[in-house]
Amino acid sequence: MVDLEVYAAGVRNPDKMLALALELDVVPGLRYKVDTNHDIVYMEFSGDAPTVSSLQSIFRKIELDAKFVGQMPSEVSTKKKTQRLDVLEA
Repeated sequence: MVDLEVYAAGVRNPDKMLALALELDVVPGLRYKVDTNHDIVYMEFSGDAPTVSSLQSIFRKIELDAKFVGQMPSEVSTKKKTQRLDVLEA
């Protein structure tokens, strides 16, 4: 079980709430609720959680800026593995 809180200013707008519901209702294993007083979306994933970038793209699609509240669970990552490149001097 993975829990996330997302602050998204403007999510209390009825059009944004409807658009968000249409996007989140198709995510498998997701239960969510929206705190319209504080523009916070509480999400609970019973299965595999999507990546941070895929969650951000959902919010961007409906023109909301998602800011994750608190520490990100280890199950939710960018899924990117980067490698530091060393500069060789000639």
